[in-house]
Amino acid sequence: MITKRIFPFLFLLMSATIFGQGFKEKREQIKQLKVAFITTEVGLTTEEATKFWPIYNTFDERQFELRHKKMRVFQSNMNDGAIDKMSEKEALVFLNQMENTEEELFNLKLKFIADLKTVLSPTKILKLKKAEDDFNRKLLRQMKDRGR
Repeated sequence: MITKRIFPFLFLLMSATIFGQGFKEKREQIKQLKVAFITTEVGLTTEEATKFWPIYNTFDERQFELRHKKMRVFQSNMNDGAIDKMSEKEALVFLNQMENTEEELFNLKLKFIADLKTVLSPTKILKLKKAEDDFNRKLLRQMKDRGR
């Protein structure tokens, strides 16, 4: 109970230091904050956490790789009028690449949920989804507030 009261304060305090560092350091600190936030919000036991985090970290790394792959393909094909210069065949290839990446992400999420079902209850899996959404919202809000 105390953790739920203290965590928002610690979250704000630690995130203030994140924005003054390099990308890798920021990403690592955000990851640490996310781990603490998820552990608290989902209510993971020690036993659950030891089984959960390897599954989650594998999923998170693979998802990060796929999203970066998708962004690279998208950016390389979306610069200044590139779409207008594409042939229909090139556009179809690009569209297929986008669809394949989306399908990979979808399948990755399905596998992740299936793997989680062996470790967590359905309620805790739903709490995980909510915790991730809440964490991302707080992080975006802080980034937005820093930009003002």
